[in-house]
Amino acid sequence: MKHLPIFLNLQNSDCLIIGGGDIALRKIKILLRAQANVTCISIESCKGIHKLANDGRIKLYERAYANDDIQKQTLVIASTDKKDLNKEIADLCKTKSIPVNVVDSAELSTFLIPAIIDRSPIQIAVSSEGASPVLMRLLRAKLESSIPGAYGQLAKIAGEFRDRVKSTFDNIEDRRRFWERVFSGPISEKIFSGNVDEARTDLEEELRNTSPADIGEVYLVGGGPGDPDLLTFKALRLMQQADIVLYDRLVSPQVMDLVRRDAELVFVGKERDNHAVPQEDINQLLVDLAKQGRRVCRLKGGDPFIFGRGGEEIETLAENGVPFQVVPGITAASGCSTYSGIPLTHRDYSQSCRFVTGHLKDGTMNLPWSELAVEQQTIVFYMALVGAKHLSEQLIKHGMRADMPVALIEKGTTDRQKVYTTNLKELPDIIDNNDIKPPTLIFVGEVVKLREKLNWFN
Repeated sequence: MKHLPIFLNLQNSDCLIIGGGDIALRKIKILLRAQANVTCISIESCKGIHKLANDGRIKLYERAYANDDIQKQTLVIASTDKKDLNKEIADLCKTKSIPVNVVDSAELSTFLIPAIIDRSPIQIAVSSEGASPVLMRLLRAKLESSIPGAYGQLAKIAGEFRDRVKSTFDNIEDRRRFWERVFSGPISEKIFSGNVDEARTDLEEELRNTSPADIGEVYLVGGGPGDPDLLTFKALRLMQQADIVLYDRLVSPQVMDLVRRDAELVFVGKERDNHAVPQEDINQLLVDLAKQGRRVCRLKGGDPFIFGRGGEEIETLAENGVPFQVVPGITAASGCSTYSGIPLTHRDYSQSCRFVTGHLKDGTMNLPWSELAVEQQTIVFYMALVGAKHLSEQLIKHGMRADMPVALIEKGTTDRQKVYTTNLKELPDIIDNNDIKPPTLIFVGEVVKLREKLNWFN
């Protein structure tokens, strides 16, 4: 990040625009919306700038720029068609410590003017650091269409009640819960529908009748296989409102970046034979934190109910009367197969798919090999990297062809994804000859042959 986004108060501040074209006009209009005092200097000016000057909204001097025009302005914008002049203006502003923006020249500027979505008092600024203004305009259009104008009214009403809510709830977590309940409930819906007075009355009633919660809630959230774009909307919403997040090693850094910024993070990751926090302790910790009134996000890679031990965790929560929600995630088998061009099923190759864990509770791999060693089936082995030699031997022993195609997908769906293809007999050798690390899934079946034809990802 080269630029720090800052919202600057320009009310009644002196701002100077040098240049009089259409681009300068757009910058002037932005400054006027911020209630700045605007002066424009240009030998020639467009009709829009003339009109603003004639209406008394800006000062316009139709002459050449001089160095002594820059004095103690709050900021300066250079919008001329002369590169040397723009650089001269920028250099002078920098010596005077005056923020300067040179239109279409991020390298000369000390600040940039972003694309703005205005829902005052809510403002959203989007910038590409000068790399692609057209892309920013397209992104702004998407945001404009997806963020109702009533959010500004909602923010104003929240501002009216802010001090009263603060005096009602001593604890910042209780205040946050109150506002999240208001913002996501019928009160906000009335504001969006234009029933502002009725919404204000309901907010008064809600404030009188509410009390701090004595028990929190647990969100068991599937974080997917790694790509943050694969998160569900519900997962993202609950990740953003949790007070504390318990996460494991399979949750990608990109997904963790989407957790609420001020949430407490607790790592409870587990590896084979190396459990940072034993599962029984995790179960109890979820109960203890919820009973402290906290909203706890138990964030897991993949899907919580597919070899994620989510069932054990909610069983403990239910036994202790702790409310919980479960949010399914895209399991690693689905995400990795898709990003590798390997369909889990295909009419010509596989009419069924089985997800199998290669690491049972007692550390063995005692599986129904005869049921697995059949044709027209895809098998996805989770946590089987260490036992790959054993599964290869057992499947061949129970009748599966030694040349059955196999794929190993390491860190699937992430920018570090690697795919290794081989066959069942040579599976142990490819693991021995490559530095393959978990998390890695092993896919066994004829569908692996389709990778070369269907791989769209890389």
